[in-house]
Amino acid sequence: MISAVGPIGAACGNEVTFISDTNHLAGISESSAGAVIVGQEVEDVAIPQLVVDNVDAALIEALTIFAPELKPAPAGIDPTAKVAADVKVGAGVSIGAHVVIADGAQVGDNSVIGSGCKIGQNSKVGRDCRLDCNVVIYHDCVIGNNCIIQANTTIGSTGFGYSLIDGAHSLIPHNGGVVIEDFVETGASCCIDRAKFGNTVIGAGTKLDNLVHIAHNVIVGRCCLIAGHVGISGSCRLGDSVVLAGQAGLADNIELGNGVVVGGQSGVSHNTPAGKTLFGSPAIELSQAKRVIGLTRRLPKLIEKIKLLVQRVEKLEAAKDNKK
Repeated sequence: MISAVGPIGAACGNEVTFISDTNHLAGISESSAGAVIVGQEVEDVAIPQLVVDNVDAALIEALTIFAPELKPAPAGIDPTAKVAADVKVGAGVSIGAHVVIADGAQVGDNSVIGSGCKIGQNSKVGRDCRLDCNVVIYHDCVIGNNCIIQANTTIGSTGFGYSLIDGAHSLIPHNGGVVIEDFVETGASCCIDRAKFGNTVIGAGTKLDNLVHIAHNVIVGRCCLIAGHVGISGSCRLGDSVVLAGQAGLADNIELGNGVVVGGQSGVSHNTPAGKTLFGSPAIELSQAKRVIGLTRRLPKLIEKIKLLVQRVEKLEAAKDNKK
């Protein structure tokens, strides 16, 4: 009887494990798992094998089957919530404890608004969305359908834009909004700033990790992956399927083409055409970055060689001087 999913090195007899790449094949022979999900049959393995076309897809299905059975959010409005009289609430909506929804807002069918959330004036949340606890959506923002926004994320806060006037930093008004398209998911504690004018836009299907900051007037394309601690400066434009690894940073007003990949802790300061992979700070193309890293690691030995060469040259020069 299989009742859970576990990693190959720790899975027990009642758990199914998986092999998503050949680097872990050696671990099958030592695994105590009750079964293993594989992309192709592995020889000389006693554990029952579930051979599938796509291991990742099968793993998602298995994890879904064995997910904890949590009590579903009840439909209706909690008595502690404060919902303005003209708010439009769709069918099957769940509004949790101490939620505040301001005038003119809308919540689509079957959406779940977790406890402590705040939705500002004239903002719209689409159908089948989930806002976890303490999410804040400022005024005039639009959340599409089937979106997930995890706890403590803030959408529509004022962007970081100041002008030095008469010796003081004066905040530039940000009168625009934020548009989050369908099937977008954000992690916990993300911040997405509103635009000065127009909208900050997160394209359909894009996924954000925890602690991501997206500044004012940024346009993010469809199906992008943005890992934790990424910072995107104002007015950047990302194409579709862009990948930003953890702690990557983008300077303001730059454009990344479709499919660009930026490595972890990289700092991008220039426009980049589609399909490129960047790494380093300042970020350069990956092939060049690897060469730079390789040469940098050789610097200590090169310095020692230079010191020896300098000593030899000094001796030769001294010998010439003595002959004179």
